[in-house]
Amino acid sequence: MQTGKFKTITALSEGFYKEKGSKFLAFAIPCKTEEEIKEYIQRLRKEYHQAVHVCSAFRLGSDKKHYRASDDGEPSNSAGAPILGQIQSFDLTNILVAVVRYYGGINLGVGGLINAYRTASKEALENAGIVEQEDEVLVSIRYSYDEMPQVMGVLKNSPVQIVLQDFQLTCKLEIRIPVSELGILDRISELNLLLPEEKHIIIENHGIIQ
Repeated sequence: MQTGKFKTITALSEGFYKEKGSKFLAFAIPCKTEEEIKEYIQRLRKEYHQAVHVCSAFRLGSDKKHYRASDDGEPSNSAGAPILGQIQSFDLTNILVAVVRYYGGINLGVGGLINAYRTASKEALENAGIVEQEDEVLVSIRYSYDEMPQVMGVLKNSPVQIVLQDFQLTCKLEIRIPVSELGILDRISELNLLLPEEKHIIIENHGIIQ
């Protein structure tokens, strides 16, 4: 499986621009789904309910093919496009950039709007903590109590994240594994060679986490 590495941000960051009385408050927010994005935009609309526009753009996925921009009532391509342009310029994904505008009573024109939304977005991204991440795969592992020391021995000190542990009649783990570390599953599968025929470790790969 090909490694899907990408750059994103670690936490919310902000930018600000003001021209002719209009204020542009930019928010760069790490997101992984459109549902998250809708919730954040609704939250901004509620918090800044006196603002005239909440323009935005987002990009999702390590392949960076899922993106969208919104002018939210501003002239066509005067807001969403320059915001998206900054996301692309910084080569980021799994991110939402939203810009809240308070109208100052003087029209800025399309050129002025493009500059304002671009400048506010750029400052938010310059203030962000940018990191490189990698696609992760969700994997389920089922085994008996007897195999627990061997399985946990493979996982110990490995770059996996255990998201679920169920130790009832049998043992079940759900783990997140970076794509580049999937060789760990081969090491766990090899444990079956050491087990009696009636016992075996079951591995189920659920694919890349979206």
